[in-house]
Amino acid sequence: MGENVFSGRSLCVIDDFSVQERQYLFSRTKELKDAIVEGREDRADVFRINDQDYGIYEVFLEDSTRTRESFRNAAKFHHVKVSELNVDSSSFTKGESFADTFNTLCGYSNAIFIIRSKVEGVCRWLEQECTDYARRNGLPYTPVFINAGDGKHEHPTQELLDEFTFLEDNLWSTENIHLALVGDLFHGRTVHSKANGLTLWKNVKVDLIAPKELSMPASYVVKMKENGFDVRSFSSLEEYLAQDDIAPKWYFTRPQLERMGERILKRQDELRASITFRKEWLDVIDPATRFYHPLPRHKEHPTIPTFLDATPFNAWERQSINGMYVRMVLLSFVSGRIGEDFIPPVHETKTEAEDYIVKVSLEGKEGKPKQYSEGVKPLHDGIVIDHICTGDTPSEIREHMRRISRVLDLDDGRGGEWISCGEDGRFKGILFRPEVAPLPRKSLKRLAAVAPGCTLNIISGAKITEKYRMRMPPRIYNFDDLGCTNTACISHESLHEGVPAMFRRTADDKFECAWCDTVHGFKEIWKGAMARDKREEA
Repeated sequence: MGENVFSGRSLCVIDDFSVQERQYLFSRTKELKDAIVEGREDRADVFRINDQDYGIYEVFLEDSTRTRESFRNAAKFHHVKVSELNVDSSSFTKGESFADTFNTLCGYSNAIFIIRSKVEGVCRWLEQECTDYARRNGLPYTPVFINAGDGKHEHPTQELLDEFTFLEDNLWSTENIHLALVGDLFHGRTVHSKANGLTLWKNVKVDLIAPKELSMPASYVVKMKENGFDVRSFSSLEEYLAQDDIAPKWYFTRPQLERMGERILKRQDELRASITFRKEWLDVIDPATRFYHPLPRHKEHPTIPTFLDATPFNAWERQSINGMYVRMVLLSFVSGRIGEDFIPPVHETKTEAEDYIVKVSLEGKEGKPKQYSEGVKPLHDGIVIDHICTGDTPSEIREHMRRISRVLDLDDGRGGEWISCGEDGRFKGILFRPEVAPLPRKSLKRLAAVAPGCTLNIISGAKITEKYRMRMPPRIYNFDDLGCTNTACISHESLHEGVPAMFRRTADDKFECAWCDTVHGFKEIWKGAMARDKREEA
């Protein structure tokens, strides 16, 4: 037996468990489900933590009957101490931070926390903060955080039970899956988890069925395509059924129109009709088709009407039951009870070279003054930042050059900005500051983040003495003026949690928040820009 790679692991997003780890989890879930269905207590006992002093804490800061009760029953299966935070009388109502609350609970022999919240990225933050707390105080365990749904972000345990049920209906094959996602794809965190979750299958085809107002956010569509999924979009079930390539698995979600304002509510009948199954389609679709739903269904306007309950299309009830089995096994894993026989595949560790600040050789160019057109006077000493936002409009470039000046603390003193036109006819910005000393390394990192693609020239004696080309950095953090624009993010300043903003570069050269996964353009992550945007909106 090797080291248990699951022990002490948190599950904040579905991608925290690799494809191979999920495959192993599902094989053990099948084993436990079979044992319970067959009444084999001896086989089920292998999975039990069976320690009355082992603490599992449920903290549901947002209503959820099914997920909460599913986890509670899964925890009771393990014969452990199960606690629940009374949110109405908790310290949260007194303005205490997430970190202080959960650090305190960690000190009371609670090893696993199951959290549902409207705040996005909260589990990822607590994983970091409370692990540090446990180390500082010599706790004998690493606290585990399981995301039971955070805002519009993700719901990874729902994704696990969905995948397990899809596998059952796929006869355990991970070769191909063709899935239709129907309903509120904008707010539905269960469908957002599928952007990475469906990588369990080698060949994935996803049909997105929703009116424009409820369509999947572009960032998740991009992620699906990056993962190699074949993605199609349809505005309604009627449009979907008018073509021939129909998925054998349909996953419905409840439209959350109450979150979208009066204008949308006036059209709610039309929007609901576009994603609700109708009796007239029963003879159109293959009898082997299976319908799924994370539940609950809306009692007045169910997207899967109740006339389907007694039909073979009904896979959502088994899907719901599977949730308890999957969560039983998940708790077994992260507690270290089982999993030591899993041998992870060996992957080559990739090192991220810091190549986003590229010093350009001046060999053969020494002594040549930098030439600028259209009235820009060459500097004798100072810095010139060239090729800013090449291809943008002049007004966009001017606005961003003001942002660059603030970010690099270049607002004081002489100098200015200029709009020029390159040989290719595209506009570009030039920012020049006379008698400014060469930028320190930290400022170079900031420049690479705020103006990727630009060129920095260090001028001395009217000659270029150093030249750098800036590329977008793979990560950006430790800057006080960074900020995620998602007001539900744990790092957003309006929540006063003191969580530092952190971003990572995406495959399409944008910045993704490390906590809530919100995708930003490089111009959007600076607080000065956000404050100005708020003023303009006002």
